[in-house]
Amino acid sequence: MVKHVILWQLKDELSAEDKEKVKAEIKAGLEGLAGQIPGLIDIKVNTQGLSSSNADLMLDSSFEDEASLKGYAVHPAHVAVADGVVRPNTKSRVCLDYLAE
Repeated sequence: MVKHVILWQLKDELSAEDKEKVKAEIKAGLEGLAGQIPGLIDIKVNTQGLSSSNADLMLDSSFEDEASLKGYAVHPAHVAVADGVVRPNTKSRVCLDYLAE
């Protein structure tokens, strides 16, 4: 199994209210991909970090294998969410992909 974890920071110019709205949209969009992408085992978005966090939200997803992760990256449903709501509203992205034991 392959884990795909991403941490994002939202753009500074978003108000607190806008940030909450965007986080909810990202969560709904990405979690809505469950069952649509071959090899995607699990997908969750955490939007409620503690005040000690320096990221605004986290994607935690699992794939059958590396090929499935590569397919997810270019799948039209994923690209629509990424281009429609994630990229326009985030200023930074950190990713860690790894083989889970």
